[in-house]
Amino acid sequence: MKKRDLSIIKDLERFRVMSRDNIADLYFKHTKHPYSSANSVLKRLVRDGQIEVSHHHSPYVYFPAGSTMKKNSTKIPHYLTLVDIYVKLQPKTFELEPKFKKGLAEPDIYTVIKGKPFFIEVQRNVYAQKVMDKKIKRYEALYFHYDKLPYVLMITEKKYEINSDIVNVIQVSSIDEFLTKIESGK
Repeated sequence: MKKRDLSIIKDLERFRVMSRDNIADLYFKHTKHPYSSANSVLKRLVRDGQIEVSHHHSPYVYFPAGSTMKKNSTKIPHYLTLVDIYVKLQPKTFELEPKFKKGLAEPDIYTVIKGKPFFIEVQRNVYAQKVMDKKIKRYEALYFHYDKLPYVLMITEKKYEINSDIVNVIQVSSIDEFLTKIESGK
């Protein structure tokens, strides 16, 4: 098996699920026809039992072999958003769902962007303000526990009222919006 194929499998294990487009962007961008090349390799890996595929999505989504995630899980779009963030940033530091003591914040991602540490929260659902306030309190508890806190980048369609002198939250609707903001210096 090629090193690239092993890397695809390793990324599927890390991210839980990836779309054909994610895989093409990461591994086949240098080819003349990235999507066709990705399709060919992914079809072979599925045929050989190295990975699994779901036809419930377009483009198809892929899982590591033996995945326990349902092929039509409602969590798939959330995980695909995490992969999309990785594809767009391609940072040196990228930790999925870092774990802290029980009761503290549970960010989706820890990464470093332009030399600054960030926790990234992907909010696909709309939460009541009370729920969001509790989430911010968990971030404040994390600060008091570790005496340091990265910026919190919250990707959400709904803008929440954040009342904290401790937690620095940046709310955007997409990673593209955030990247545009930092490119323009805002």
